[in-house]
Amino acid sequence: MRIAPEGRVGILIVLVLSCGSLFFSVLLSILLGVGGLFLLWFYRDPKRESPDIPGAWVSPADGKVVEIERAYHPFTGEACKVGIFMSPIDVHVNRCPYEGEVAFLEYVPGKKWMAFEPKASELNERFYVGLKTGRGKALVVQIAGFLARRISSTVKMGEKLRRGERIGMIKLGSKVDLYLPEGVKPVVSIGDKVKAGISIIGEDSFEKEARKDTV
Repeated sequence: MRIAPEGRVGILIVLVLSCGSLFFSVLLSILLGVGGLFLLWFYRDPKRESPDIPGAWVSPADGKVVEIERAYHPFTGEACKVGIFMSPIDVHVNRCPYEGEVAFLEYVPGKKWMAFEPKASELNERFYVGLKTGRGKALVVQIAGFLARRISSTVKMGEKLRRGERIGMIKLGSKVDLYLPEGVKPVVSIGDKVKAGISIIGEDSFEKEARKDTV
């Protein structure tokens, strides 16, 4: 199991402190060791292979679908928004939903409402990653929740991303919104569990019809 880069320094510090404290307090050493094991588990970054299906949009996050609704953002215009709540026990690495170029980045400071609340999308601290794709503009929004204390994004303007490629993570419970371009229909329902880079969350209607015609 790979460890996310965002957690490596912290894990190393805790494990070193655990070893060092053994000379002063066995109990403290054990507690720090348990904390280090928790961090190892939390920062897990499993290898993911996205489905090789033309027109398939994959989930940008592990978690549960809590919203499917119409929404607007200046970068995308009118779009279908799919909201995914990430609990503290989910893998917190976020992934690119479709191949494209990073064309919009914006950090917005905000509050710390519970991430599953609808108002979190508009009021909480969040980071926008806009993509220009062959099917139009899409938007991934990393939203900090009540427990989350840091949003980490690893992408840069103009960077070309593959479907399923890693784009960053959010620490502890949080939420990720995906704005799908027009013509891409969600294929999930509220309450569905999804996995980043693996679960198909939307399908391009044009590609879907094209596949039908070839059968």
